[in-house]
This record gives sequence, structure tokens and C-alpha cells, in this order.
Amino acid sequence: MTTLVTPAPVRTQPPPARRRTGSRIGRILGYLAMAVASVAVLLPFYWMLVSSLKTNNEVFTIPVTWLPSKPQWDHYIDIWTRSDMTTWLGNTVLLSVVVTFLQVLTGSFAAYGFSKIRFPGRDALFLMYVATLAVPWQSYMIPQFVLLSKLHLSDTLWAIIAIQAFGALGVFLMKQFYESIPDELVDAARIDGMNEYGIYRRIMLPLSTPALASLALLTLVNTWNDFLGPLLYLRSSNLWTIQLGLRTFISQYSAEYALIMTGSVLSVLPIVVIFLLGQRYFVEGVATTGLKG
Repeated sequence: MTTLVTPAPVRTQPPPARRRTGSRIGRILGYLAMAVASVAVLLPFYWMLVSSLKTNNEVFTIPVTWLPSKPQWDHYIDIWTRSDMTTWLGNTVLLSVVVTFLQVLTGSFAAYGFSKIRFPGRDALFLMYVATLAVPWQSYMIPQFVLLSKLHLSDTLWAIIAIQAFGALGVFLMKQFYESIPDELVDAARIDGMNEYGIYRRIMLPLSTPALASLALLTLVNTWNDFLGPLLYLRSSNLWTIQLGLRTFISQYSAEYALIMTGSVLSVLPIVVIFLLGQRYFVEGVATTGLKG
């Protein structure tokens, strides 16, 4: 008795031309989705910029006018004469630069100890330190304010510097990057007689430029945009940052919508410029801090 064997169906691959067409369509759809998302993110900033060049009556007209009938460039002169913008920006720049420098220094130095130096309880200590990221600042805000007041740091810029000079997020980011640097490189430097400070300064820092740039940019943006910290500690008007100054300006000139938008543009513009200049290092640093090798 003869048994008939049915051949298995042969799977055929789509023609190369069809595969290329499908890949091209998927790429086009992806670009369209990114373009729509970009427009949705950038539209409020564009409206803010355009509104700073409008008259007060044109800011909230319906339907919305996306271009001013006649640009009011004098708003960028009036904002300096009708507010203390120079002092606000000066205090904000000072705090941002000092806090960013201290966070990068302390974060990278502590991360080197946690990643390349072995000592008892290292992992447990690092875990407890990183766990502080889960504790909201509002839960210890009052004890911290009492402590700084007893140290006579309240109503000084030193209060903001003291509470932001150290950060667990910076230590975590830098440690993740240092884990990707081979231990053999550090051991070879120790055999050559280099101490830990020399290894940190001459080997680790030059190799961690992208991670340092990412941490610096994140810290700078966070300090620049901070509102609650200066609101609690900076009561004198000559110590206000740009965020506190704009709040008082809005309450004083609540009907001057165009000037309010002008102040908002001036508060955002420095951060945008800094990010555009350092975006390559930022993207590279964020990508490499997730690697371990």
C-alpha cells in the first residue's frame, strides 16, 4: 500500500521591491508622527514668542492670530525699564552656575568612590543614598527650613546653594557611567603609583565628558526653573531669581499680557541656547549612563 506524502507548503518571501516599499512607508509614517509630536511640543513656545511681539489686544484675540500685524520690538526694551530684570537674571545665573559646578563636582567624586573603591557597606550605603530620590522634598522641607534658619542662612543665596549642592541623581548617573570604564584601567594606574585623587582627576574626569555634560545640563535647567526653593528662602527683592521676579511682575502688570510673554521669553531663552549648544553631549551622556561593561 502506497502512502502519499503531501509536500509542506513553501513559504515565499515578498519581493525585494515590496519590502523596500513597506520599509519606506513605515519610515515616512514615523517621520510624520515625529513631526506632529514636534509641532505639538513647540506650538506653545511659538505662541509665547509671537505674543511677546503683539499688542495687548492681539494676544487673546479669537480666532488666534499666529503672526503680529506689526511687531512690537519695544517690549524687549520696556521689560528692562519697568522691572528689575538685570538683578533677577544675575541672581539666577549666579545660583545656576554655582549649584551646577558643586553638583557636578560632588556627584562625580562620590560616584567614583561608589564605583571604583571597595569598602565595607559600599553597596548598602549607595542603595540608601539613592533611595532618597523617592522621598519628596515637601516631606522634609520644614525641618530643613528650620535648620537653615538656625544657621542664619535664610534670606541669603547660600541657602539655595546649600540645599542643592548635593544630589543623589547626579551620583547615580555618574556611577552608571563609571561602571562602563574597565577596572583594569584604574588598577593599572594604582600599580603605577597614582593615588585615588589623581585617578579621579586625570583618568575618570577626561573619560566622562558626556556624562558630566548631561548632569550639568540637567542641574542647570532644574536650578534655573526652581520656584519653590527661592520662594521659601529669598525674601529680599534684591535676591529674587527670574522665576520670583516674573511672579511679582505678573501680579503688578496683570493686564500687560505682551510684556508678561516678553519676560517669559527672556526666562526661557538662555536655557534653550545652552541646550542647543550641548545637546550632542547630552544625548551621548544619557545613552552611555545606561551601559555597563
